[in-house]
Amino acid sequence: MPDGATSMRTHTCGELRAEHAGARVTLCGWVARQRDHGGVTFVDLRDREGFVQLVFHPDQAEAHAAAQRFKVESVVAVSGEVRARPEGTVNPSLPTGEVEVVVDAVQTLSVAETPPFPIEDRTEASEELRLRYRYLDLRRPEMTAILRLRHRINHIIREHMDALGFLEVETPMLTRSTPEGARDFLVPSRLWPGTFYALPQSPQQLKQLLMVAGQDRYYQIVRCLRDETPRADRSFEFTQLDVEMSFVDEEDLFAVIEPLYARIVREIRGAEVSTPFPRMTYDEMMARYGSDKPDLRYGMELADLGAVFAGTGFRAFASALAEGGVVKALAAPGGARLSRRELDDLVQVTKERGAAGLVWLVVEEGGVRSPVEKHLSPDEVEGVLKATGAAPGDLVLIVADRPDRANVALDALRRQMAARLDLVPSGAWAFCWMVEPPLFEWSEDEGKWVSVHHPFTAPASDDLDPRTAKSRGYDLVLNGYEIGGGSIRIHDPEVQRRVFEVLGLSPQETEEKFGHLLRAFRYGVPPHGGIAMGLDRIVMLMAGKDAIRDVTAFPKAQSGADPLTGAPAPVSEEQLRELGIRIVARPRAREAE
Repeated sequence: MPDGATSMRTHTCGELRAEHAGARVTLCGWVARQRDHGGVTFVDLRDREGFVQLVFHPDQAEAHAAAQRFKVESVVAVSGEVRARPEGTVNPSLPTGEVEVVVDAVQTLSVAETPPFPIEDRTEASEELRLRYRYLDLRRPEMTAILRLRHRINHIIREHMDALGFLEVETPMLTRSTPEGARDFLVPSRLWPGTFYALPQSPQQLKQLLMVAGQDRYYQIVRCLRDETPRADRSFEFTQLDVEMSFVDEEDLFAVIEPLYARIVREIRGAEVSTPFPRMTYDEMMARYGSDKPDLRYGMELADLGAVFAGTGFRAFASALAEGGVVKALAAPGGARLSRRELDDLVQVTKERGAAGLVWLVVEEGGVRSPVEKHLSPDEVEGVLKATGAAPGDLVLIVADRPDRANVALDALRRQMAARLDLVPSGAWAFCWMVEPPLFEWSEDEGKWVSVHHPFTAPASDDLDPRTAKSRGYDLVLNGYEIGGGSIRIHDPEVQRRVFEVLGLSPQETEEKFGHLLRAFRYGVPPHGGIAMGLDRIVMLMAGKDAIRDVTAFPKAQSGADPLTGAPAPVSEEQLRELGIRIVARPRAREAE
């Protein structure tokens, strides 16, 4: 336990044990609970390290009277003797449960108002209320444990990277806006009116410049900001482990990251993870799971039924195949027990993911049951069962649509079935590398080809046809989440020029947006590559939470607003005049979070 002695206390509340019995101590903390038992008052005192029971006897009149006036969450300092709890009163659920402190002196340091919700792990307070009073929410032992877990993971990372010879280098928070995928947060410059800094989406170009600078191995635990819609596993602000290395290929990067993450799982969750991690190409992942971040803790792989339904008379499948679409399916073990209402819910889930609809087959002894049973021939039914591996008691879910829509819908159905049918094994940690993703993708919004990762990602071959080109990119996937991604970078100026051409950048645009990087490359650039690992997501998974807001000290709400500080908020006209800015959009009223 940490040494909690300061000028005001001899110990922290949570560090007292049986060996401290007989010692005189002074403690400081928050009043968590108070109860009277026949004139004797008991108080649970809490600080960051835990709880300890205080005892106030009537024969210590002044201290006993002070305890009667305690208000919950007030801050007090107490002195007294540690003693072993009487027989039969030991609390095995508390690390300090074998002892109590008999108090003879009290000082109230700060009187608290009644908090808006109980400071306990089992709280029914809404998320909006917890975020508005986050400083109270963080007093809950569960939240303190999460902050401690996050600290432990950061400590493991720094130990690991230092042992491998990496330098921790800080990069600036004010930089230039460049097209790297998401929207930038812009910061107006007072000294250069009419111009803007951008907050970093990632230190991408700067870490490449560190390789040009000969620094060989760089890392940083860095805050990044992207102006994109928040989700449970994504926010405006996030923290990543940023890594860059010179004279490397993919295997060198994997050899740094794999033992680090195996160690994190081992030390945080007590589970062993085998290395090397499995690798799977992007095309294989999409074919087998419909996602580039599949949860590999369970099966239900997708089956392509195109051959089964070639020449089918079932119009929905025939038209999808005729238009270049696919017919794909999965078999959910034990899914036949779902009710008709639950099956109808799955149809709705499919449509919400953009697919035209869902066909389900309940597999029974001697046949199948389905609303479309009469439209399927016996050979087609047999082909479906063979392709999916479905057996009696299983449920087959079939989607016919464009490949992208079918994959998105089936990925969602696969995850829902795993949760509903309790198919996710407890305590399993399934890592996998996704490799060889597309180099380019078509953007409907921009009407042009864009980089899947960023324009400095090296192509996997000489093929730069945007419809077929693959990249030397890679993502690390864990239990259905992408927890990191990176690539080997382009260091050949001619290859970089050709990539910019595919992206539709003129020489003038290239110079304007990336001239500083390309100039540096004229002075000798080593082959290099890197990766960015999302720390919020790994902490979320290690803590067993579903949202990164639950593992961040002061997060934004799902809307992107901050209930604690009221951000974002209007600023004064004087500030705007200094910056040469005029507001043309009226701020909308803030809705309740």
